[in-house]
Amino acid sequence: MKRPDFIKSCEELRTNESFSYPGDTETFGTGAALGRAFGLKRVAINYEVLAPGDRSSWPHAHSKEEEFILILEGTPQVWIDGNLYDLKAGDCVGLPPATGHAHTLINNSQKEVRAIVVGEGDVPNDKIFYPMHPARNQEMKKKGHFWEEHPKHELGPHDGRPDSKK
Repeated sequence: MKRPDFIKSCEELRTNESFSYPGDTETFGTGAALGRAFGLKRVAINYEVLAPGDRSSWPHAHSKEEEFILILEGTPQVWIDGNLYDLKAGDCVGLPPATGHAHTLINNSQKEVRAIVVGEGDVPNDKIFYPMHPARNQEMKKKGHFWEEHPKHELGPHDGRPDSKK
């Protein structure tokens, strides 16, 4: 029996498309915007595939959006406020809104990492800040998306970049 269109494999939906931040040439992991692919509006679900030396984004924190990461395969590290924490398949990271904990997923291993990243779609009045990218914060400020009053956390020693790109 043919499966209905609302049942798919993550790999079937995966693309090789990546993204870069404006004015920067670094590319990030690939994967699939699963929520969009299924027409979901309130929840953003992404299948992230990070090659060795990739990261999921620049370190950032949200004022209102919740985020959740589930590691499916591989041994990435999660960067939280300048500190690296080792992860493995089955590990989860929950990032409640308004904590100010800046984060990104980094693959410093020699094998691909696969993860599911869940957030919220179109959160009204959500603001964001990038502790390692002042120019991006200025861009967000001009667009009205900068989180001015974010909680201040002392940053650890790591710069948020994969080891291979330092």
